Formats: sequence, C-alpha cells, structure tokens
Amino acid sequence: MSLASLANPLASAAAQLRILNNGARLRKTFAESLAESGLAPLTATGIGVFQINVGKLCNQTCGHCHVDAGPDRREVMTRETAELCVAALRSTDIPTVDITGGAPELNPNFRWLVEQSRGLGSRVIDRCNLSVLLLSSQADLAEFLAAHQVEIVASLPYYLEQQTDAQRGAGVFDKSIQALKKLNALGYGRENSALRLDLVYNPVGAFLPPAQRTIEADFKRELARRHGIVFNSLYTITNMPISRFLDFLLRSGNYDRYMDKLITAYNPGAAEGVMCRYTLSVGWDGALYDCDFNQMLDLPIGYDAPAHIRDFNTALLDRRRIIVGQHCYGCTAGSGSSCGGAVAL
Repeated sequence: MSLASLANPLASAAAQLRILNNGARLRKTFAESLAESGLAPLTATGIGVFQINVGKLCNQTCGHCHVDAGPDRREVMTRETAELCVAALRSTDIPTVDITGGAPELNPNFRWLVEQSRGLGSRVIDRCNLSVLLLSSQADLAEFLAAHQVEIVASLPYYLEQQTDAQRGAGVFDKSIQALKKLNALGYGRENSALRLDLVYNPVGAFLPPAQRTIEADFKRELARRHGIVFNSLYTITNMPISRFLDFLLRSGNYDRYMDKLITAYNPGAAEGVMCRYTLSVGWDGALYDCDFNQMLDLPIGYDAPAHIRDFNTALLDRRRIIVGQHCYGCTAGSGSSCGGAVAL
C-alpha cells in the first residue's frame, strides 16, 4: 500500500493495521517466523507485570510516541476503573505494577493507585517523561514518589540537547536535566539507595538501537561528566512501527526499509522472552491487552480470555494465547525490545 493512499495514516488503528498487513503480503509474516522458531502459537507464561495505562493525557507531544499522547487528549482512566485494577491485584500475587500513559502522573487517580499498590506490597514503576516533575501542579511529585519508593523509568532520547529536543520538543532536554538533578538530590539513582532510577533510550531515526550495555556506558559517562547526573540502568527500546513513528516512516519514505530491517533482524531468542508473555496490559477504559503496543492498535486479548478488567481471572489469563502481528517484529529484532529494555543481551 502506498502511504500516499492514506490521507492521514494516524486516522485510526484500523488504518495502521491495513498498512502493516498489506506489507505482510510481500514479506514473511510474524506468525510465520514464530512457527519456524517453534514458538507458535505464542502463549503467556504467567503474569509478572500488571501494566496500567492510565490514559493519553500528557504535557508533551513527542515525535516517536506510540500512544499518540498529548495535552489535548481526553482519554483518562476513571476512579471506578482504577478501583477494578486494585481489586484484581488484591486477588493475585503479581509482584510488579507498571503505571504508564501519557504522563501517568497527570491522571487524578495516579497517587491513589501508587498508594494502594504499595499497600499490597507491590513493586511500583512510574513511566515518567521527567518534565512533568517541573509542572507547578506537580511541585511535590518527586517527593511523593520517593516517599513511596516508586521506581522511576524515565525517557531520555540522548545525552545531548539537539537529539533530545528533535524527538521531544524544544527545551525538553534542559527540563529533563533539571528533573534528573532533582531526583538525584532525593537519592534516586545513587549507589546503595533504595530509590531506583532507570533511563530509556530509543533511536531518533529509522534504525535499531545499539547494544544496550555500550550505550548505557556512554550515557553514564556523559551525563556524569556534563551534568553530574547518575542513574542505575539504561534500557534500549526499538521504535515500534505504529502511531506517530509509523507516520514518520511513511512521510520520510523509510517504511519499507525499516520493516525489512526488523524482519531480517528477527531473533528467536528475543521472541521467546518477549514481554507480552509475562505482562498484562490494562487500557485506560479497563480493556485488557497482551501489551501496550497491541493496546494502541486496538488489538484486545482474544481466544476467549477475559476482555475487561471487571472480568479478571488469573487462571484464564496466565496461559492465554497472545495476539500477534507485523508490529511484533519491533520487539524481536536484534537483541529484542521490551519495557525493561533489551531481551537477549
């Protein structure tokens, strides 16, 4: 399908899927690659991470954002749905709650979710864009996160201003540095501290990320040298060919080349450990998905597993069959990609 045939490739998830599925006719499908690897059908191995996407509201509009989040989005998880999430957690021993968005902190129920999850003994992760910590309405946010020992996973496209602002908007790099210094001052990222601070790197352009350990060493050296900033680990994440990044690929003429790169780099080892096998994704409206990427493509959990958090059933979800598509090559190319970084180091 010519990208020019779609006036607005982001008009709907269905339009994005048409692009991806049409390309599959000319290339190997992800399902075929799984079968050749002896991994079809792909199934869950249990739920170790309960990921809650609390909405698409964000104080930034990033060029790579797979959520298509921004200040004008109105999809926000209600208190009722948040309570259903906590009720589901209470019925299980899932160890990790991963709260994402948008900027999850802008959801009015974010702090309540953190308090309830920590009260259940869960490890809590906040997917933070850093600049949100500087908003006047969030003046005490960093202190709140530290007080509840929330782990912070923060996106920082690069350790230099030009590359970061190109992806996330003018002035975002400076704000990110200010926020990181604020977190360091509270103890985040420091040796022998219980406050964990991890960074996320994803490429600005249409290429795969470098080796995670190599780029982590670069970030640690340069952020310490230039700004006195420390952190625990850096995660590399491959840009997924959906939403705004798909739009970029189409408009820049890089779509075919990028998809070919992902398919050629398919790694069975990464596929075996892909995050959807141990993660359950909850949408802002309570719908259930195998991962956050499927959520953005409106690909809900299937094969007779519960479709909404109100019907949560551990036995039916633990070993569910996973919905896959061409975008899944983004998580299985090279060293693999997940919310926790590279899969096959």
